Amino acid sequence: MFSHVILGVNNLETSKQFYDALLGAINIGPGIANGKRYFYRSPTGSFGITTPINGDEASHGNGSTIGFAMQTPEQCDAFHAAGIANGGTTCEDPPGWREGSVGRLYLCYVRDPDGNKICGLHRPAKVA
Repeated sequence: MFSHVILGVNNLETSKQFYDALLGAINIGPGIANGKRYFYRSPTGSFGITTPINGDEASHGNGSTIGFAMQTPEQCDAFHAAGIANGGTTCEDPPGWREGSVGRLYLCYVRDPDGNKICGLHRPAKVA
């Protein structure tokens, strides 16, 4: 459904360090420079960080969340830990299983250095 997601950041190099570690925990290589942006690519899409083109400060969207697919709960835990170790802050409940109307999910949430809410989500295979 999505081709790419780009977040505005205030300090490009601080955010690159954060996202290199966060996304490295799920086997996505370091950001590739493209002018005043960095892009992270996977077979299913691209994620980018940039300083705002209009020169204003970047700000996070209240109620916005960017979710990344995780292969296992352990990958989700590593993703969360990498984010915290590299300038992020934990938010919501600790990483773990949640039961809801869409079924059982393993989730973790972290805010990046600019306050953007990032989620790691593992959806287990349905048992027939």
